[in-house]
Amino acid sequence: MPPMVLHPFLQDEAVEARAYQLEAVNACLATSTLLVLPTGMGKTAVQWMAIAEILRTKEGRIILVAPTNALVDQQHRGLERVLSVSEEDRVGRLTGATPPAKRKGEWSQNRITVATPQVVRNDALKGTLDLSDIALLVVDEAHRATGNSAVAQLGDLLMTANPDALILGATASPGWNENGVEEVCERLHLSGIHARGSTETMLEPYASNLEVEEIKVPVPQELRDLARPLEGWLEAIVQRERRLGHYVRSGTITIGGLNEAMRRVQAAIAREERIAYRSAADIGVSIRLLTLSNLLVSQGVAAARQSLGRMKIRAEAKGKEARSIHEFISDQRIRLLSDRLDSMDEIHSKVSFTRRVVRDEIRRNPDGRTIVFANYRDTVSAIVGHLEDIPGVRVTPFIGQTDRAGQSGMNQAEQIARLDSFRSGEYNVLVATSVGEEGLDIPRADLVLFYEPVGSEIRTIQRRGRTGRQDEGTVYVLIAEGTRDEGTQASAHRREERMLIAIQRVRRRRRSFSPDLALLDSFEVEMKEGKVNAEQFVLDERVRLTRTMETVDETPLNEVTDIPEKKTPVDIPLEQRRPQGQSGLDEWTRGSGNDRA
Repeated sequence: MPPMVLHPFLQDEAVEARAYQLEAVNACLATSTLLVLPTGMGKTAVQWMAIAEILRTKEGRIILVAPTNALVDQQHRGLERVLSVSEEDRVGRLTGATPPAKRKGEWSQNRITVATPQVVRNDALKGTLDLSDIALLVVDEAHRATGNSAVAQLGDLLMTANPDALILGATASPGWNENGVEEVCERLHLSGIHARGSTETMLEPYASNLEVEEIKVPVPQELRDLARPLEGWLEAIVQRERRLGHYVRSGTITIGGLNEAMRRVQAAIAREERIAYRSAADIGVSIRLLTLSNLLVSQGVAAARQSLGRMKIRAEAKGKEARSIHEFISDQRIRLLSDRLDSMDEIHSKVSFTRRVVRDEIRRNPDGRTIVFANYRDTVSAIVGHLEDIPGVRVTPFIGQTDRAGQSGMNQAEQIARLDSFRSGEYNVLVATSVGEEGLDIPRADLVLFYEPVGSEIRTIQRRGRTGRQDEGTVYVLIAEGTRDEGTQASAHRREERMLIAIQRVRRRRRSFSPDLALLDSFEVEMKEGKVNAEQFVLDERVRLTRTMETVDETPLNEVTDIPEKKTPVDIPLEQRRPQGQSGLDEWTRGSGNDRA
């Protein structure tokens, strides 16, 4: 049995002892801290140990916020399992599914509450929740604390109510530049950063062997031919907007460039420039064209067909947007494309590769788990349809809660039940949108397949972290040749590299962890030889895991004594030992003493 952490408020054998996690706990108890650890390296265990120590040392209540209902449920069940608390210190959970009137009583009854950020913010603003006695706020997936998001507002709300409260923000990916990392720290009032990389000495022995392979797949010529009229239409619109000064980016047309152009157009409309109204309509058409053509060449027939189907449903509604969508799908070029797609089977190479990889994985490891990530719900539905007939494959979709045109979301109960079924083996393939990226504890996901790359370093890290959490894992990233996939993947690589640099730069401007480990007094580690205090365990592990650098001295040895031969020193003039242009003391004394006084 591995060494286990012992604490008055932790169940016996609840948390495996790892020195780097105890270091992190010490840091997070010393000051409000941004905790950055690679996905799968135990951020959750650090949160639990910090909560246990606050229970022991503080009188106040504790709130843990997580971004999704599925993650709230997971954290709630984990805390109930690992904490050794009385009935008075019970652990509760609150989401938007709980009526506001009922939540008021729940807040006062729970010593620890796991909730979504929206629930905490809304109840705090309404006065249903009193934050003045909150001793610790734990923010899971803290990289979301930006802009005007609910989680970004929690730091200000808590500091206003209780400036002495402690905040712990945990993430694997806080942002790709210094401004992003700083924003997370500022919004959550985090004064310290504790960051560790998987290649560092203390973590490396625990990092699983994760193999990431980028697979370039060819795009069938028939799909490129279908996309060509859309691309010509798009190019004509953008050329006009370039002449008007609205679209200013050079090179490949992107969604980011179109959104930027739309903002310029809206500013022009505010200045009552009449020509801008047509530009607004044209850019709206451009965004639909770019999305549709990208779906064709990067995703395939089914995704593009379903996207057009959803447009047709939205066109039947009332309002300005419905009219513009109706005009779009009524265009002869779109009607011809829609008719062609309706008569086609799926021909994209990504589909055949996905089928082959999943089939081979199930044959190799019938008890394994596979996750396929896709950006669009349309693609999720298409992938599920193409996998469900493979022998041995039990596939299920996993999507968000929001209902969209022609497609219902999955409510909280459905999400939780679907994940439980995946963990238990009722399903062995999960096809998920971004809702499955963050924090989900699926330790037996042996293979993760990105149906397309994502440009966000945060989402890339989160997706990749769904495998290799305990054992070796494999990640495939499918890249359609000659499409936006190639640029997206390159962007993700650059952002991930910059993120590591940004974290260290911001960290140097803030406090580091408490080096004396004094805040671990109440923790012990149970080993085969007996119990040892946590501080000593960490110190011993630092010594054990320190790399030894072997230096090779190639100085020739004296054949008789094996002592390195002494070399006759060479007399080097003083002026050659100094940097060029630097004066020495010898020059200072050459002149008269009075001149140098």
